[in-house]
Amino acid sequence: MVRTLTIAGSDSGGGAGIQADLKTFCAFKVYGMAVITAVTAQNTLGVHGVFAIPAPFVAEQLQCVLSDIGVDAAKTGMLANAHIVRAVAEQVRRYAVPNLVVDPVMVAKRGEALLEPEAREALVTELLPLARVITPNIPEAEVLTGLRIHSLQDMQRAAEVIHRLTGAAVVVKGGHRAGDATDLLFDGETMLELPGARLATPHTHGSGCTFSAAITACLARGEPLAEAVRRAKLFVSKAISSAQELGKGIAGVNHLVEP
Repeated sequence: MVRTLTIAGSDSGGGAGIQADLKTFCAFKVYGMAVITAVTAQNTLGVHGVFAIPAPFVAEQLQCVLSDIGVDAAKTGMLANAHIVRAVAEQVRRYAVPNLVVDPVMVAKRGEALLEPEAREALVTELLPLARVITPNIPEAEVLTGLRIHSLQDMQRAAEVIHRLTGAAVVVKGGHRAGDATDLLFDGETMLELPGARLATPHTHGSGCTFSAAITACLARGEPLAEAVRRAKLFVSKAISSAQELGKGIAGVNHLVEP
């Protein structure tokens, strides 16, 4: 059985975080496990409250899963604060977690902070170097690099900087840039463009979580990185294009599409 793990926050509205990750794992027919780092009071209108799980209990959840069941690939999402970042990094090192996908979640779709500023240094120095691949969107890549990103060339420079900082492969997602939704994958040697059309829908909640979870599922199944990223992008595009209106705000993507 292929084993996958998400280490992330809970979205009470079901569109992002742990909920999106587990739905994605099911779509790719892998066994999904979850370590919860925070609980949010959240719906389609935004994040209304955040309760971070104490770091020792996050570590205990990880120890229980990794010492018994083990994983073929894992991903991180919302980590909330520096204590949680360090606890996760410590357990990832201790159990030599393979195929770690780090989605450096910093803000929610409507701009609510999901990572405390002082946690960013811990993220860069302790967790990102343990990753096989990192999946920042453009605002996150700007924070990680200090660069302003407007063009495809800016995205390339950001990917190179993040790779130099961490040694990991990098996917800079282009959804926040004007024009098409081209992503870039840089593995330290090859810069691969992954073109994508911009879809005419506001209902993209959870798309970043879904993308990184799909990469995780594909890596767990033994697929090469470039193929895993391509399949994940296709799945997210289908999930966005078939998203339905739900609630009064920005609804989640549709995880029921075929991968």
